[in-house]
Amino acid sequence: MKHNIYKYDDIYANVHTSLFEVPSGVNEYHVIINIISSSLSFEEQLNCVYKAEERMKNEENLCSSELVFKRYFLSDILNQSRIIKKERSCAVSCIQQPPLNGSKIGLWMYFIKGVTVNKLDDTTIVTHNGYTTLLNFNMNCSNGDSYYQTQKLLENYQNILNYNNINIADNCIRTWFYVRDVDIQYAPMVKARKEFFEKIGLSKYTHYIASTGICGVPSNNNAILQLDAYAVGGLKKEQQQYISALSHLNPTHEYGVTFERATSVHYGDRNHIIISGTASINNKGEVVYEGDVIKQTYRMWENVEALLKEADASFEDVMQIIIYLRDTADYTTVKQLFDEKFNIIPRIITLAPVCRPKWLIEMECVAITRAVNNIYADF
Repeated sequence: MKHNIYKYDDIYANVHTSLFEVPSGVNEYHVIINIISSSLSFEEQLNCVYKAEERMKNEENLCSSELVFKRYFLSDILNQSRIIKKERSCAVSCIQQPPLNGSKIGLWMYFIKGVTVNKLDDTTIVTHNGYTTLLNFNMNCSNGDSYYQTQKLLENYQNILNYNNINIADNCIRTWFYVRDVDIQYAPMVKARKEFFEKIGLSKYTHYIASTGICGVPSNNNAILQLDAYAVGGLKKEQQQYISALSHLNPTHEYGVTFERATSVHYGDRNHIIISGTASINNKGEVVYEGDVIKQTYRMWENVEALLKEADASFEDVMQIIIYLRDTADYTTVKQLFDEKFNIIPRIITLAPVCRPKWLIEMECVAITRAVNNIYADF
């Protein structure tokens, strides 16, 4: 794993990159751009992001790599998302989760070297070595309550995957449910998702899907929810390993929700470890260290470390981190903690209340480890 930090003071941008590299295979890059000036207008900050992206691509020699997706974290999505340029090939997600460093925009990007990327309508298709990854971002619905919108979004997503000869139960690896007013709207979403999963054969006896359910405002002013997701075709069933870390966390179905704590996807030459949104919880499903963001941060790290360990990984294998805070006043404290422990890992801290009010902080991350799985095709 290689990490670089680029400080472009002249364009008010810090760029953190991580590279998973193999001698003769597909290389993967995660990149996070943070703007360090709060005095610039949104258009000025956006232009700084674009300039930082181009400069970083040259420094990292990414010109021959494919940009697979972008996720913009915005402070005022209704006014800002319409200004962001359309990408011809890669998937783009926009969500209102203001970066807490005082800027109006942050960006997470994912590049792969050695794949083919095509865009068909709202589906981005990445083909590589017999695998097909489908990315569908910014899925939303204008009608109904959060229960109805969740059902509709999942039905529509299933139809998209079916059109490509795959399905949610067998092929969906990761989802993000961004929920407007999460303290009110999260419970109906959870109920609808559970019922939909039961209908397609997913239960506590089979498996669920790695996921983050978090506060976020969609670009559609009538939408309560936004669904982002990706699925992979060409996997054998046993290539997906579901991670529990029962020493630290309880199964999610015990408190009525339906997602996997983490999923490890095994390829011939590597493993992708996807850590779902993780907070300060114990193995009884209880929130621990109520009201103390420092102790909650340490317990959250302990839980993530346990999940990584079960997947034969560690924090040294982490490619990127997204941190969600409920209270802007906790930003300085949490930033200092992360700077001390994870200084070189690309990360962004956003304002996004977690699904339980007593949770002050949540994080998600992606890790990659080397592997020799001769029964599977390389990534």
